[in-house]
Amino acid sequence: MKKMNVVAFVMLIISFLLLLSQVLAELSSSSNNETSSVSQIQTNDENQTAAFKRTYHHHRPRINCGHACARRCSKTSRKKVCHRACGSCCAKCQCVPPGTSGNTAACPCYANIRTHGNKLKCP
Repeated sequence: MKKMNVVAFVMLIISFLLLLSQVLAELSSSSNNETSSVSQIQTNDENQTAAFKRTYHHHRPRINCGHACARRCSKTSRKKVCHRACGSCCAKCQCVPPGTSGNTAACPCYANIRTHGNKLKCP
């Protein structure tokens, strides 16, 4: 009697493992399909972004760099140096972060320009 219970238990475990492996195989195939659709969506978004950049790259709105840099450099002790650096950064990026310092997340181009000595150029 004990031997029959052990055999039945082993058969139950084997059938459970087979069922589990089938379920995992189905999940794996469905996740591959979802991954490919997600990557396809990301590729479409990247293509649209690239097309937008090609179309509108040269049509950025012009800002008044003199006024923006005067506001940015209003509290510095070295106004001429600040205006010169800010003016060249503004001309290149067409944006100046708000406030007198920091807030560089508002204008990533402005925040990433570096000098030949690899120091941040824009005030």
